[in-house]
Amino acid sequence: MKEMNIFHGEEDNAMRLGICSRSGDVIEPIQIPQWWIDNTNMAKRAADAVRNKELKITPEAHERTWFQYLDNPRDWCISRQLWWGHRIPAYMVKIPGKLDNPDSANKEHWVVGKTYEDALERAANKFKVNKSKITLIQDEDVLDTWYSSGILPFSSLRWPDDHADFKEFFPTALLETGHDILFFWVARMVMMTLEVTDQLPFKEVFLHAIVRDA
Repeated sequence: MKEMNIFHGEEDNAMRLGICSRSGDVIEPIQIPQWWIDNTNMAKRAADAVRNKELKITPEAHERTWFQYLDNPRDWCISRQLWWGHRIPAYMVKIPGKLDNPDSANKEHWVVGKTYEDALERAANKFKVNKSKITLIQDEDVLDTWYSSGILPFSSLRWPDDHADFKEFFPTALLETGHDILFFWVARMVMMTLEVTDQLPFKEVFLHAIVRDA
């Protein structure tokens, strides 16, 4: 740029530098593969539930936020690189002589399952090999906070077990919460519960005001 006489100078630029609280290392963002959910259908069902008056949002003014979010769905990134949380039930497959060096960025080298045994069975069927030859490496990532929170209406009642609590208390009648997490949490509870149980988690959402200080 200097040789072309288009260099206009340089100056210091103040910036925020992220430091790891555990190790003291500088935190440098880097793009890595993530797990995503196409929630187009789930979002439509949740939006339709309010439009069809199956789910009531009080005050009604907040319906605008509901529709703005759910009528314009984007793929949901459900993986987080944290030390805690629900482990993602995805396993990278390693098979001697057939898949010695699996690529974490290649989705074909992964299987998912409710349990390790379930994933092992899926891997054996997918790659047509005996289960004894397969090594599964579970992803170290955990599920997004809002994914784990989204399953609360049924997971807290011992689902998927055939438990008396689930039969007695699901679905509930009313959810009362702050309006600031309407799409963060409430919408995800409705989407996830409809998808998994084919029922609404509650019949009404009451959104209270929020007191804010300076």
